[in-house]
Amino acid sequence: MTATTEDVYDQLRQVFDPEIPVNIVDLGLVYDVKVEDATVKIQMTLTSQSCPEAQNIPEMMKRRVNTLDGIEYTDIDIVWEPQWGPHCISEEGRKILGIEE
Repeated sequence: MTATTEDVYDQLRQVFDPEIPVNIVDLGLVYDVKVEDATVKIQMTLTSQSCPEAQNIPEMMKRRVNTLDGIEYTDIDIVWEPQWGPHCISEEGRKILGIEE
């Protein structure tokens, strides 16, 4: 059975920016996920263009997603539009960070 989009999101929720105690999905860094046969295509951003984890986060994502049944390749496209900001953080992420609405 091939992995679903929700399976991919479940794996991505296990990936954290080491400086922020919130996973990359709840941080709002993942913009889009598509599962096409054995390939997953992910469109995402980073908190800044000078993010020190710019190499590590996509590699961690690939390792997690590629463990899913039927997935052979993960393609990650890092984009800068729309620009990330604190407004992208989920309600759950806001609770963890102590950010009030």
